[in-house]
Amino acid sequence: MGALDGITNLWAFVAAGALLNLTPGPDTFFILGRSTAQGRRAGMLSALGIALGSVGHTVLAAFGLSAVLATSAMAFMVVKLMGAAYLMWLGVRMLRASGASVAAGVATPARAAPGKVLREAFFTNLFNPKVALFFLAFLPQFVRPGAGAASFLLLGFCFVATGLVWCLILAVMAARLGQWLKRGGVTRRLDQLCGALFVLLGVNLLFARLRH
Repeated sequence: MGALDGITNLWAFVAAGALLNLTPGPDTFFILGRSTAQGRRAGMLSALGIALGSVGHTVLAAFGLSAVLATSAMAFMVVKLMGAAYLMWLGVRMLRASGASVAAGVATPARAAPGKVLREAFFTNLFNPKVALFFLAFLPQFVRPGAGAASFLLLGFCFVATGLVWCLILAVMAARLGQWLKRGGVTRRLDQLCGALFVLLGVNLLFARLRH
């Protein structure tokens, strides 16, 4: 059975995936925070990093590895703690960097290197166990019984592609808003808000319960 033969209601999947991608979530707020505070390039790299993280979740779901998160409470808790700690660490680091810039009288804080921004976004998405379980629960709804991993991968890549387009649009729009705000002299405040947002996202991930 080929990849396409193993898929049922492909266009329904694409439509459902597009609507789900439009729904705000932690990844959306991560991109908005990065774009507003650090510009279009940081926002677009964050969108790409999150897309790569989703590719990782697609591969895990396709080959059944993420099923461990659905059956092992310990594995789920470990991954959730890692993701929450990582987000909070990013937020605290941004808050400290912003405070150091204020103390030194620096108008514009240093920006993270492109590879660093990409890596942080990737791990933020990859360490979110709710994303892994979403792929594990959502993709099989559109796969025929007996279909191979190729069908899962194709569906996952379609979902990631539509999500990436939307995230890039968000990044560009948020970056323009950030430029407008920076002309008003609120650059450091944006970094502080971005850092606080990441901390809140980490706390939310830490205490969130899965909805069955």
